[in-house]
Amino acid sequence: MVFETYSKRQKRLRGEAHEFYTYDSFPPQFLIQVGYLIIEGLGNHGASSESMQAHAYIVQTLREEYGVAELVGDAGFISRLEELLQFMNLATSFEHTLDVIELAFQVIDTSARSFLYRGRAQSSKICDKAIGDLNIRFKEHGLGYQFTNGEIIRIDSELIHVEVVKPLLSLLNKPYFKGAEDEYLSAHEHYRHGNGKEALNDCLKSFESLMMGICDKRGWAYGQKDTSKALIDICLKNGLIPDFWQSQLGGLRSMLEGAIPTGRNRLAGHGQGADPTEVPTHLVSYMLHMTASTLKFLVEADAAMP
Repeated sequence: MVFETYSKRQKRLRGEAHEFYTYDSFPPQFLIQVGYLIIEGLGNHGASSESMQAHAYIVQTLREEYGVAELVGDAGFISRLEELLQFMNLATSFEHTLDVIELAFQVIDTSARSFLYRGRAQSSKICDKAIGDLNIRFKEHGLGYQFTNGEIIRIDSELIHVEVVKPLLSLLNKPYFKGAEDEYLSAHEHYRHGNGKEALNDCLKSFESLMMGICDKRGWAYGQKDTSKALIDICLKNGLIPDFWQSQLGGLRSMLEGAIPTGRNRLAGHGQGADPTEVPTHLVSYMLHMTASTLKFLVEADAAMP
């Protein structure tokens, strides 16, 4: 549970906020707080057979993925929940810490919502609160992550995340935009793991998939191998953006044709030759935000059509 303590309130009043996000280290206080939230969301050891099964599932999944018999030493003498929390607190890799948090909260966001999980009608509200509190803890400690749509995504700007990325993911939560949603989340996942080229590839894929989704929804013909340029032409010719706006916004077509495809093609779309190319993190961040803004614009343009 997140509580407004006197000291926290005074820090806020003094303007002692984190100016920059941290990504690769987690304060011990944060890990302890997340441990409480995991217990709140999943239930404590012995709370129910469902909670113990959830603890065992998470631990066994991580054991198998890491290829280890135990996440911590002497695991045979402690509960699976204790093994999980000890591993989260002692992990030497920040990505392993995020693995624990993401997997635990994926279970909280799905299985733990069931009435049968804890025999309480308020089960889903308990899960929502745990997820909301996790995102508050990330922000309180200046950690650039949020749990959104079942995944931990990296954020660089709170304003862009709140005003663009979160609304976009809500807008994409429709069957005909499923491909675009999956690819955009995949781009964030690659970005979080430092895979810049793969992130750019998924940005372009999500851009193309979104336009295909709009075409499918509207019954506009297109080819499965159509490039982004061809898909843009189809969308504009069919009035996705009114003619008077197209003429007023003369650079719109150039922006749509150039921003995402050009960035991807120049940095990640071709062979790299003898010298491996590295995609700078700030450019990947820019392309993720550009992609989000473009997708949001197109989805809202589609919604505005008769």
